This record gives sequence, structure tokens and C-alpha cells, in this order.
Amino acid sequence: MVKHIIIWTLREDLSPEEKSKVKAEAKCALEALAGSIEGLTDITLITEHLPSSNGDMMLDSSFEDATALAAYQKHPLHVAAADTFVRPFTASKLCIDYEA
Repeated sequence: MVKHIIIWTLREDLSPEEKSKVKAEAKCALEALAGSIEGLTDITLITEHLPSSNGDMMLDSSFEDATALAAYQKHPLHVAAADTFVRPFTASKLCIDYEA
């Protein structure tokens, strides 16, 4: 199994209301990919966190293997969700992929 973890920081120019909307829409869009992309075994977007956090959203996803992760990254459903609900609103992104 391969884990794919991403932490995003949202743009500072977004109001608290806009950030809440972005988080809700991103969560809905990304978690809807479950069952739609071969090799994706689990996907959760964490949008609520403790004040000690320095990121705004964390994607926790699992794949059958590295080949499935590579296919997911180019999959049209994933690209559409990321391009519509995540990338336009983020200031920074950290990612780590590892075998579990």
C-alpha cells in the first residue's frame, strides 16, 4: 500500500467565510473520488484541526501501489477536482508519499 499525504495552506487574501467554503467544497469533491478511480483505496480530507496546526487542509489517501498513485495524479476526475476546488485557493502545498 502507498500513502499519499498533502498539506495545503490557503491563500491569505481569502476571508474566513471563503476559507470555510473552500474547505467544504474541496472535501466534498476529493472524497467523492472514492470508488471512482481504480487503485484508490481510501481518501479523506481533514479540514478541522487544532489551533497548533500551521496548515489548513490535509489529504490522507491510500493506493494499492505506486502505479495506482501515478495513475490517480493524471486521472481526469482528480485533475478536475484539484483544478476547480483546491489549486486556485492554495498558497502552499507539502506532499509526502510512502509505502506503508
